Order: sequence, then C-alpha cells, then structure tokens
Amino acid sequence: MRTIVAGNWKMNKNAEEARALLTAVMGRSCKAPTSVEVLVAPPFPYLAMAVELAIAARDCGVTAKVAAQNCHHKESGAYTGEVSVPMLKSLGVDACLVGHSERRQYFGETDTTVADKVQLLLKHGMEPILCCGESREERENGTFNEVISRQLRGALATVAPQHYARLVVAYEPVWAIGTGLTASPQQAQDMHAHVRATLKEIAGEAASEVPVLYGGSCKPDNAAGLFGMPDIHGGLIGGASLEADQFLALITAAAKAKHL
Repeated sequence: MRTIVAGNWKMNKNAEEARALLTAVMGRSCKAPTSVEVLVAPPFPYLAMAVELAIAARDCGVTAKVAAQNCHHKESGAYTGEVSVPMLKSLGVDACLVGHSERRQYFGETDTTVADKVQLLLKHGMEPILCCGESREERENGTFNEVISRQLRGALATVAPQHYARLVVAYEPVWAIGTGLTASPQQAQDMHAHVRATLKEIAGEAASEVPVLYGGSCKPDNAAGLFGMPDIHGGLIGGASLEADQFLALITAAAKAKHL
C-alpha cells in the first residue's frame, strides 16, 4: 500500500515564499529519501514551479508529485477564470484535489460535479484525490457514516474498477479543519475502515489498494498515533504543510509508522 503525505497550501504564500518552501521540502527530502510519496498542492500560479522542483527531486530518488487544488468539470469552453484538466496535464501536474469541504461549502460543489471531475481526471491519466468528510453537526447527530457513504457513492458510482489504481481518498472531518480539533486516532481509524468498506462495496477488490489519507489538524505531535493506525495511509496536511520543518517531520513520522 502506498503511503502519501500531501500538503494542501490552500490560498497562501507569495511567489518568493512558495519557491523557498518548495525548495526546502524537495531539497531536504533528497537528503533523506524514504518510500513515502511526497505531494504538494500549491495555488495555481505556482504549479509550474512546483513541477520543476518535483522533477529535480525525483532525480535523487524521492517520489515527488504535484497536485492542483481544483479543476473545472469541463475540458474547455467559455468559463472565465477556470482551469481545465488538460491545462494541468500539459504542465506536468500529477493529481488534483476534488470535493474538498471548502469547495463544497464556499463554491457550491455537489457530488455530481465532483463525479464529473473524477471522470475527467481519470480520462487524462491524472490521479483524483477525492475528499470526503462530515460536519460537526453530522458528527454529533450520528449520521457521519451515511454522509461519507453518500459522498463516496456520488463521486464514484460510474468509475470502472480498473481505474481505482489511480484513485486516492482523503477523509477530512470538517469539524477538525482549521479548528485545532483533531479526531482521536481511534475515531480516525474507525472512519477510515468505513471508507475502505464502502469502497469495496462500490468496486469490490479493486478498492483494496486505494490509499486513504487523514486530514484535519494533523501535526507532528499527533502524527505518530494517526499514521500508526492500520487503515490510515498518510495525510492530507493543511496548516502544517506551510512550514517546511513541520511538513518534513510529518513525512518522517509516516515513514516510521509504516516502517518505510
């Protein structure tokens, strides 16, 4: 099973800061490479820079990849301000986040839109990183399993099993994103096991090797407990990905937890 530590920068860093962070992460990863996949998802203006530095890191043995934070669900057209999957592919971008809770909350993304994006990314040979997660209200009223199942089924209902080899899922409890709250290792494990069971219900054994990442205030001081759980295969990191020392510490924690 692949182990992935992915950094979602969200809308942060200027160009100079972005180059400094990318150089630190990729350069220092080269000094102590592991079998952990290192993935960065900077804002759109820095994707070409990130691809350039990731390619250099690959030359020294690091499995380094670049993801976009979003894409449009159509291949081209009169969609001012949007970025298409073929554009991302032409830059050398490897993957793309889809269905992040902030996209759903602030930009009205639906399960249908997410499904269209997943299909388009797969069509062009890119990896969808499908995000799912429940709100605090859904956690407290006990509907969280149903919410996660609905999101996964809505996004993946039309995906053929042979395409699951390029799929990554990230479970992000919405109530733990940017709040300082974190699911306990056991809470996270229980939800990851539910994600795995749902994926198998949808696609059978083809879903067995899909990495499921944890996101939601994952930091160096709680990473060992989270990454040590059997169904957690790394993390989709927010705030801690904006500091090279913290992000590199998470890569090290994942390597130790998975004996890589």
